[in-house]
Amino acid sequence: MKNNKVGIGFVGCGAISGIYLQNITNLFKEIEIVGVCDLIRERAENAVKNYNIPKLYNDMYELFADPDVDIVLNITRPYEHYEVTKAALNAGKHVYSEKPLAASLAEGKELVALAKKKGLMLGGAPDTYLGAGIQTCRKLIEEGKIGEPIGCAGFMICRGHETWHPDPEFYYKYGGGPMMDMGPYYLTAMINLIGSVESVSAMTKKTFAQRTITSQPHYGEIIDVDVNTYIAGNIRFESGAIGTLFTTFDVYKSENKWIEVYGSEGTLCVPDPNTFGGPVRLYRPGDDGFKDMPLEFDYADNSRALGLADMAKALQTGRDFRASYKQTYHVLEIMESFNKSGDERREIPIESHFDKTPIMVRGEVGVIAD
Repeated sequence: MKNNKVGIGFVGCGAISGIYLQNITNLFKEIEIVGVCDLIRERAENAVKNYNIPKLYNDMYELFADPDVDIVLNITRPYEHYEVTKAALNAGKHVYSEKPLAASLAEGKELVALAKKKGLMLGGAPDTYLGAGIQTCRKLIEEGKIGEPIGCAGFMICRGHETWHPDPEFYYKYGGGPMMDMGPYYLTAMINLIGSVESVSAMTKKTFAQRTITSQPHYGEIIDVDVNTYIAGNIRFESGAIGTLFTTFDVYKSENKWIEVYGSEGTLCVPDPNTFGGPVRLYRPGDDGFKDMPLEFDYADNSRALGLADMAKALQTGRDFRASYKQTYHVLEIMESFNKSGDERREIPIESHFDKTPIMVRGEVGVIAD
């Protein structure tokens, strides 16, 4: 650490990197970007130029060797997460990874064991649940506004990312699909609102063998689909609550969206878990309808890197951090078990356990720049 700032090294400068670069530079005062690297050097060069980044590395191993880098930010493609995170941990670096933790549970288990062995922090996205919207939802639930949670339902319905993403092929390969891509947002929100998952079951299918890219620069190219793209899952929480999560890349339009939590005394509409803000809507018996609830926490705008900043604060102070492997591994096990259930046509027990992380407190993390 230099000047009491935790040094961040970027591995990967693709589409998602822009918001990380922007927020680390302008929003979070505990962290600073030391340097970047990317397989496509031009991307890294653009990041260095646009954000006045001190160092441009030739490869990730040069980055890992830099003593100024405290945490490696792994924002490579999902099937690359394992290799990059493993190499960074072996080099003695803490790691914060984009979701998912890894492309398979076996890979995730190895990474967790390695981090524990070396005494290193391992965390990752999503951190949207730390934003004002879902934190407000959690507070309402813990205050008993809907009584005892008895169930929840989540819907992530779209036609696929080949209509807009500049390089969408990886969404349909190993480590991809709607559950592995978007499931982390929904499941992370659910387990932080309701608690640890005991078992899951699902029906799954690969609806289309091929997809045609309609975005630039690969317009007209054909993608062979290797993963399930229609996943209807059921969740049994340890608390006894029952959940449903439906994710698909196969549907043009739907009015079902986001997450609802059902309680013994009301219903809570949770905002899009891929965002940090609202709306948060609550219904209780006797109300005329759903009421918009005020957001009671910081970070309603796109605050990606909030989880990374919280991790850096933990590194500075010695406390635990919220978006740790305990969470990302539990989510990964749930997601893989959905596909396993669909293949084997049976309910799959979840072996890992997750304890809810501390609720956010305004000013407690101390990451808003003065």
